[in-house]
Amino acid sequence: MKITFFLIFMSVFLFAQDNQGSVPTDSTVISELSFIESFIVSDMGSDDGTALRVKWIFADHTKIKNHIRLYREIESDTARELLCDITTSTNEYIDKNLCREESYRYSLVTLDSVGAEMPGIISTDYIKPKANYFKTNKIILLLMILIYTSVIVILVETVKKGKVLFVRKISGLDTLDEAVGRATEMGRPVLYVPGSSTMSDIATIASLNILGPVAKKIAEYDTRLIVPNRDPIVMTVAKEVVKESYSEAGRPDAYTDNDVFFLTDSQFGYAAAISGIMTREKPATNLLLGMFWAESLIIAEAGNTTGAIQIAGTDAVTQLPFFITSCDYTIIGEELYAASAYLSREPLLMGTLKAQDYFKGMIIFFICIYLIFLIISTIFGGDVSFLNKILEIIKFIFKS
Repeated sequence: MKITFFLIFMSVFLFAQDNQGSVPTDSTVISELSFIESFIVSDMGSDDGTALRVKWIFADHTKIKNHIRLYREIESDTARELLCDITTSTNEYIDKNLCREESYRYSLVTLDSVGAEMPGIISTDYIKPKANYFKTNKIILLLMILIYTSVIVILVETVKKGKVLFVRKISGLDTLDEAVGRATEMGRPVLYVPGSSTMSDIATIASLNILGPVAKKIAEYDTRLIVPNRDPIVMTVAKEVVKESYSEAGRPDAYTDNDVFFLTDSQFGYAAAISGIMTREKPATNLLLGMFWAESLIIAEAGNTTGAIQIAGTDAVTQLPFFITSCDYTIIGEELYAASAYLSREPLLMGTLKAQDYFKGMIIFFICIYLIFLIISTIFGGDVSFLNKILEIIKFIFKS
């Protein structure tokens, strides 16, 4: 009896010793990974089919003690590839540069304190990335473009029917008749400077759009127009614009090809040459419209000393103070782009201009609504769920 009891006791003791030195089973490891509530992989969407999104959610990230690694497997090759080490501060991984013909599976593996992989694994099913015809997250942007285009078409047709659309007065352009008339009375020319930039600059394009109606008006008054250029391509376009405007005014014979000419591509050489023209020709009106840099003050001051009426316009914020102080009228920023529509009153330009105004007003409205809801949500500590949803929608619209 004593021998039987001794054998049972020794068997239990040896079994306990064997368990203490054994490798943890899968159930032990899974209990570590069980703090991950969900682990899913999905197509990225709105892409060319070369990316997948892997997401995981921690049930309680404070209980994650060991390191967790994310691996990728290709169905045609079972070898695992390490992607990253998961931290509790992240909850997704975007796997890019994939092949659309392959299927992929992702796995989570835990590491022990010495960095060795522990038994037990959590894996997803195999999934193949899919290509999309267009980015679905840009649908709102597409709708806004369609609405904007529709508004332009409606406004253009409205102007064609004879309705006059309100456009804010631009004083510098309203005095254009007076400035050209003054040059005619004094028997002096009008100097038009289309800026110092190239045809790739939007300010230069806007300036040449203004040059058309200005040249037409000058042709009607039978006054000389001088257009010096810094860029040869701008000169070529300016020649065609002035020539066509003189023809529209019924005065093609009054056009002088030598009055639209190239000076130099040197910045300050161009400024010095224009200053010389102002001193010699003494134009009654100087129109400085386009893109300018440091030469703006030299040109504007030279014109100011001759006593000419000066109308300047640019979208260069750093040069506006010089024009404001040395010129009689200054066209600021977007007014330069609106000037061609303001002068010509063409239906297409007017419709586009008014559509831009309406959409700028809509953007300002959404910004104000967003700020109001944000303030209210902050006051209530962010507990107003429907306000938070509205804020997210507005954010999504502007993010698109």
